[in-house]
Amino acid sequence: MHLNNIGILLLNLGTPDAPDSRSVGKYLRQFLLDPKVITLPAILRWALVCGVIVPFRAKKSARAYQEIWQEEGSPLLINSRKFADNLAKDFHIALGMRYGNPSVACAVEELGDVDKIIIFPMFPQYSTAATGSAIGEAIRVILSKQNVPEIEVIKDFYQEPSYIDALAESISPYITNNFEYLLTSYHGLPQKVAGLYPQHCHKTSELVAKRLGLRSDQWGVSFQSRLGRLPWVRPYTDEVLPELYANGVRNLLMASPSFVADCLESLEEINMGIREQWFELGGKSFEFVPCLNANADWAKELLYEKINGKISEKVIEAVDS
Repeated sequence: MHLNNIGILLLNLGTPDAPDSRSVGKYLRQFLLDPKVITLPAILRWALVCGVIVPFRAKKSARAYQEIWQEEGSPLLINSRKFADNLAKDFHIALGMRYGNPSVACAVEELGDVDKIIIFPMFPQYSTAATGSAIGEAIRVILSKQNVPEIEVIKDFYQEPSYIDALAESISPYITNNFEYLLTSYHGLPQKVAGLYPQHCHKTSELVAKRLGLRSDQWGVSFQSRLGRLPWVRPYTDEVLPELYANGVRNLLMASPSFVADCLESLEEINMGIREQWFELGGKSFEFVPCLNANADWAKELLYEKINGKISEKVIEAVDS
């Protein structure tokens, strides 16, 4: 099949249209009302999201977005577009956001009539809440087309050599003479819906550490962004920091391997909030490794392998029943 007849549907989580309470509230409602994100019965989910979470969280989240918002807009959208633009030099690409704009439907329409669509969620480690939801929505939209193309899915890529090499190469310049410890912080999930996600995260960090030649006492894994009172995947990033300090670490290096593009969680939560916490504890230095952002070379390699059939996945294996 010729490359021109194959469309790559690039998916990311999404972002508000503006850093104000109204836009953030609209985004949060769309995001949190997804039954794959909050697994309560519909009426309870609606009451929790619209009656509790959004009214109390929209203003706070809007202030956080204002801290990182750029002249061109949301960093997540800016970085995702640059990534897509670089891939577009080799592939027929369209970018869609699971929540917000540009929508998945707009991206599928942009691809036009192709013989095959490869769904490529920008989530290295598989989770039902992010990957499963994005894939499910993409398949729903594609199946509504008049002429339904063949569908393939890149379900995850947490241990793909091209991705691991790119991560290691981005971190390597920070492994200097004063390096002491690399903490890889991942997006958190409630334990009851985490599935294999924590294992994927640990495997990613293990492979990166091996690639960098780090000892087992020079790196670790933590999880951030918990919400509500349910038990989330541990250890929590903000609780790991005091332990590291108590163990003698003073120079901390952090990376966010669950994000391909820098976003609110990496830029505001880690590079601002966790940085501030570290220095309040008495830390000497804090370095943050930007996400891969516009670097698309690793993804080109993965896509060429996918198109050549070396890592084919059945759609039915990629979507939660």
